[in-house]
Amino acid sequence: MKYILQHLIFHVNGTQIKLGGIQLAELLLEMKNITKRFPGVKALDDVNLQVEEGEIHALVGENGAGKSTLMNVLSGVYPHGSYEGHIFYKGEECIFNEIRDSESKGIVIIHQELALVPYMSIGENMFLGNERGSTFKIDWEETYRKANTLMDTVGLHESSRTLIKDIGVGKQQLVEIAKALSKNVKLLILDEPTASLNESDSRKLLDLLIQFKKEGLTSIIISHKLNEIEYVADKITIIRDGSTIETLDKTVDDISESRIIKGMVGRTMTDRFPKREEVKIGEVNLEVKNWTVFHPLFGERKVVDDVSLTVHKGEVVGIAGLMGAGRTELALSIFGKSYGVGISGVLKINGEEVRLNNARQAIDKKLVYITEDRKGDGLILSNTICDNTTLAKMDKVSSYGIIDTDLENKVAVDFVTKLKTKCTDVYQIVGNLSGGNQQKVLISKWMFADAEIMILDEPTRGIDVGAKYEIYCIINQLIAEGKSILFISSEMPELIGMCDRIYVMNEGRMVGEVARKDATQEYIMGRILKSSKGA
Repeated sequence: MKYILQHLIFHVNGTQIKLGGIQLAELLLEMKNITKRFPGVKALDDVNLQVEEGEIHALVGENGAGKSTLMNVLSGVYPHGSYEGHIFYKGEECIFNEIRDSESKGIVIIHQELALVPYMSIGENMFLGNERGSTFKIDWEETYRKANTLMDTVGLHESSRTLIKDIGVGKQQLVEIAKALSKNVKLLILDEPTASLNESDSRKLLDLLIQFKKEGLTSIIISHKLNEIEYVADKITIIRDGSTIETLDKTVDDISESRIIKGMVGRTMTDRFPKREEVKIGEVNLEVKNWTVFHPLFGERKVVDDVSLTVHKGEVVGIAGLMGAGRTELALSIFGKSYGVGISGVLKINGEEVRLNNARQAIDKKLVYITEDRKGDGLILSNTICDNTTLAKMDKVSSYGIIDTDLENKVAVDFVTKLKTKCTDVYQIVGNLSGGNQQKVLISKWMFADAEIMILDEPTRGIDVGAKYEIYCIINQLIAEGKSILFISSEMPELIGMCDRIYVMNEGRMVGEVARKDATQEYIMGRILKSSKGA
């Protein structure tokens, strides 16, 4: 029996009972003294976690704190024997050697990188590895019938025969949740489920978790979006440097963003956005006029419709908009026509009209695009920091096709020092870095390419509040050097906190522009809603 004076709760045989005889939820999961080592690194150090039945429990911490590692231990991704400690589920100790073992108990994890096959239908994906029918014959009628039922449950209004590639990321998240429900899930683990979603889709997903909680489903959610954690979580466990710091209970503790941040970083952050030294904004460096882009597969569909914008030297200009507004498509089309067909309009750099027909021509004009998908398109994860840093401008560290490895090493060391990248050395594999440090390597790569105009597409996606602050400081540093920044973000507080001006984009068109001093979330959403077709 365990008595906790602070919360006036008895723990008896895994069941919580409040003083006064009011019975609370049963303790569903307990992870005790979990320690996990990788070569040269202790990722988890004696971590403890308790989750009650029917609650939404959040795991928060900086990148590399050990959150995903802990959930991979729980789900069997890291099998029993590869870690120290014990897992108790419904009061019984569990030994999971693979994911199937945890799923058989009703524990299902949805990873940040969605495990869906693009060219298979929603129904096929939903029951992949869990097929309906006999050993030798799939019952497709039952597959699609059950898929439709599960889609109704999660509020996904599509045909179950629709291919995954033809639906957006928000709907793909719902497919993953429906897929988990098909496995009779009792404990649902979501790792950064809203990282790629806009605010509207994120809120729908969080409301769905709240609805599931009312129906008895328990959830563990990992997220860097602290406002969402504050909204949805009943309890919050904070992990820092592989150790459990504390667990906050919504009913008795302060779970404000500032309180969570203090637990995560070990100090109070008085300002989420660094103050920028006064920089004299110069002449127009980038001008886009009447820019129109058509979809590469559906040539009759306009993705970018008659867009015009300007960016000055020493200025951060934001582009706000919901998912599907055309922001990334606009950015890629400007970057050497890397997206779209039938592109028309005028592009000027330093007042000179240019025609950039590929990425190399854009780079030569000192215009670069820092992708929102650093793992897929921005970095070679299996290569070193050194390799990735010089990748976009190899001629600066080579002669007659031979790389000067000493010079390449010096360049990488200089950028690691300048951007305060946390690593063992410049020969560390990029895939082993945290998300924030990967982002620093990606920015280093384009800084080395002598970029003057930098398009940053979701530069802080999937990284923690401390790493975000460091990225913001780098942006301010670039502006102080006279660079021009076009900043795309789905987080409106980020745009308002960092940008001198903000354009509002919706359905491929620019529908508003606002100076930083006048910018509010209400204004931005108002422009989007008023401009929507049918509004």
